[in-house]
Amino acid sequence: MRDEADEDASLAVYNRVWPRDAVTMAEVRSYSARATDYGDHVALVEGEPVGSVSIALMPTRPTLGFSLLTVLPEHRLRGVGSALYTAASAWCGVRGVHELEGMVPEDDRESLAWAERRGFRPVERNSRLVLDVTAVEAPDVGAPSGVEIVTLAERPGLARGIYDVACEAYPDIPGWHGVTMEPFEAWVAHRLERTDDRADATFVAVAGEEVVGYAKFTFTAARPRDAEHDMTGVKRAWRARGVAGALKRAQLAWAKREGFERLQTQNELRNEPIRRINEQLGYRLEPGRVIVRGPTADAQGRTRARR
Repeated sequence: MRDEADEDASLAVYNRVWPRDAVTMAEVRSYSARATDYGDHVALVEGEPVGSVSIALMPTRPTLGFSLLTVLPEHRLRGVGSALYTAASAWCGVRGVHELEGMVPEDDRESLAWAERRGFRPVERNSRLVLDVTAVEAPDVGAPSGVEIVTLAERPGLARGIYDVACEAYPDIPGWHGVTMEPFEAWVAHRLERTDDRADATFVAVAGEEVVGYAKFTFTAARPRDAEHDMTGVKRAWRARGVAGALKRAQLAWAKREGFERLQTQNELRNEPIRRINEQLGYRLEPGRVIVRGPTADAQGRTRARR
């Protein structure tokens, strides 16, 4: 049984270290609910929380532990991070998992070096792009000929078509090669019906009766005037026809009408088409995240023993 006080303390540390990505406990609960297993540890110094780590095993990559390890800046270089890494490794080892993935701020060289000393290597580089909605005009959607942009709230029967798009789009995201797609019902529950999802903020590109693309926002009460781009996907046969751009413009126009002030997204450096669309719409670069992957502490020991 997880201790709610420790969970609250862990989240408070995370939100202090990652203020631009702050979330509420409702989003943490939603995330842990779609994991096949989930763990959370908090580090205390004289009874005060100074660091935390959460670990999730997700159905899309069952042999990889997804971890968020955070230490308050004033308590770094004192062994707190190492202790949390060891705890996360032990949690994974009991479950037969010996590889971890985590994220490091793009502009935090010390944390990246800390991870690299433990055998972690970058696998993705996701720049953050941010748009001040108050500073731009609502654009015309300008959908390609024969394509209509609707919302899932308007056409709830389009969920199956959205899933079909995702099955093509997910494996093509740089760094996501080999991802395992969940069955339709589970995917809908975990990707369209979470507490941070809204059907009226899920936009669908339809050509005749075929769903050819979609784009959706996620939200958090921790940042009520922000919306975050969760996914933009287009079927391979429909790419380079202006579908993604129309979906993005529909999102921006909606956010403007709804009174949101800031939109943000994370784009992998190799994903040039979507980065170009965002930059054309006025998004500006801010420091993002480096996704790193490496061995658990016990796996490091076995690797050294084999040498």
